[in-house]
Amino acid sequence: MPSSLHSQDGKLHVAVIMDGNGRWAGERGLPRKKGHVAGIDALRRVVRAAPDANISTLTVYAFSSDNWKRPEEEVGELMDLFRHYLDAETEDLVRDGVKLSVIGRRDRLPADLIQEIERAEAATEWGDLLHLRVAVDYSARDMILEAAKRAVEGDGLTREAVSAALGAPDVDLLIRTSGEQRLSDFLLWECAYAELYFTSMHWPDFGEAELKNAVAAFHQRERRFGALATAAE
Repeated sequence: MPSSLHSQDGKLHVAVIMDGNGRWAGERGLPRKKGHVAGIDALRRVVRAAPDANISTLTVYAFSSDNWKRPEEEVGELMDLFRHYLDAETEDLVRDGVKLSVIGRRDRLPADLIQEIERAEAATEWGDLLHLRVAVDYSARDMILEAAKRAVEGDGLTREAVSAALGAPDVDLLIRTSGEQRLSDFLLWECAYAELYFTSMHWPDFGEAELKNAVAAFHQRERRFGALATAAE
């Protein structure tokens, strides 16, 4: 059966693995950085389209803990782009009623980026139209371990306690772009009963129409959570 953290008002928690920025750039003979810049434009489009698609929580995978293995120059460019996104978009997020949260580790991020994150989170705290959660230096396995430790220190290790410690509703729909079909250590606990939607489209080409297509496909699926659809089955 659905857990208590599933949405009860018909609103959706959609998670997105924003994959294919580098491949998008490579196919056009552009440096990888151009693909990441185009990926930010795609994120902007999806954030603005999400409320009309009945999405109340949007969690996006921006930088995994394993992405530190990438070349130092590319990692630095990604951190600069994230800093630029926060600086450029916070005012619009406030205007549009979007609450921003950054999930994942912060101890390995540049100090000035941490300050920008805290500033943006404080400025958007009262947004009530959409909760945008951006995963940076994020590993679902690490998050589950930390949540389990907090649960043990509290009232005990239960499913409910771990879910509460993770602090987000279960994912209804997970979208991954660019043809990959795996979770890649993203929201493993929260995706226990998520519907998975894979598309070969690279993330920079994703937008409002593609988001609506994914949500429409979600609504065509029957979610039973382990139960039978009808008593006759």
